[in-house]
Amino acid sequence: MPEPVVGLIGCGHIGQFHSRNIRATFRSELVLGAYTAVCDRVLDRAESFAGIVGAKVIAADAETVFATPGVNTVYVCTETAEHPALVARAAALGLNVFCEKPLAKTLADVEAMAAAVQAAGVVNQVGLVLRYSPVFTVLKHLISDPALGPFLTAHLRDDQFFPTGGSYGSTWRGSIERAGGGTLIEHSIHDVDLFRWLFGPIANVRCRNRYTSGHDGVEDLALVTFDHESGHSTTLSSVWHGCLDRPSTRRLEVFFEGGYFATNDDYIGPIAVQGRSGLEQVIPAEEVLERYQAITGFSDVEMDLARRGATEDYLFLRCVLEGRPAHPDFQTALAAHRVVDACYRSAAGSREVRIANP
Repeated sequence: MPEPVVGLIGCGHIGQFHSRNIRATFRSELVLGAYTAVCDRVLDRAESFAGIVGAKVIAADAETVFATPGVNTVYVCTETAEHPALVARAAALGLNVFCEKPLAKTLADVEAMAAAVQAAGVVNQVGLVLRYSPVFTVLKHLISDPALGPFLTAHLRDDQFFPTGGSYGSTWRGSIERAGGGTLIEHSIHDVDLFRWLFGPIANVRCRNRYTSGHDGVEDLALVTFDHESGHSTTLSSVWHGCLDRPSTRRLEVFFEGGYFATNDDYIGPIAVQGRSGLEQVIPAEEVLERYQAITGFSDVEMDLARRGATEDYLFLRCVLEGRPAHPDFQTALAAHRVVDACYRSAAGSREVRIANP
């Protein structure tokens, strides 16, 4: 397959994250390719990006990126409202596409996007980065032990400061028209996908939202109970607060009949573990990374990318190079969006909502 030739659309906060990872991937020489075009409606920002990455094409409109000779892969890192049209254009041109989460404001748009990339047969991936978190990969391995007995429940508290301020400084996440919602769709789409991955498909939801920050339609609190298809229930507290000096944190606790696991870190670790007898033990962060390498079979060079948080981009670009499906793909994200959509309908109607999984 042809080497990936990348154009990136959207040079904001998340675009910077992916831009760094694309460069790191190509520099590692694990994937050979080129990073050739950048685009942002603020041309000065695109020019600044180009100076760092050496991109030859600098644009304020996405169509210039799509028309750049040789580009076969695009990153869509714009505000949520712009994702559907950009993904549709990429699919129509037969371009491989990485799109940031959430895919779109509405479930109907997400369904159309997933159908478009599937029909086009392009490599597609969504930025549900927790799928590549060493701590959650190791945790999934740990909780697969049959000796733990029946799974009881899990709770995740996900909190960060309202992203219109602080280091995020988002110009659009306080707008329902541009973001589609608040902490649930914008931030906890990650958590929904994580719960489906760790604890199985979700059948029913009960959700309550609150709106206290003065952004119409953009919730800063979501409290959710998930009933999983296998019969157990889990819970999520998703919070956007105003504590600007508090880092973004995830606190996950998992209970089995014969075991307990917890982590306060959503990328490396450590992990607290307690069995049927004995005191709580801690798997330190460095051991989490060692276990992650054993599970994934990564080389030392690949682990260097993992330590930088570049795994999702590295594996997407490798899939492009090898012409095989990437993961988590648009269908995976669609399943998470169905759950989020059910949560909003539950909160609006103060009722339990069953998820229509095809």
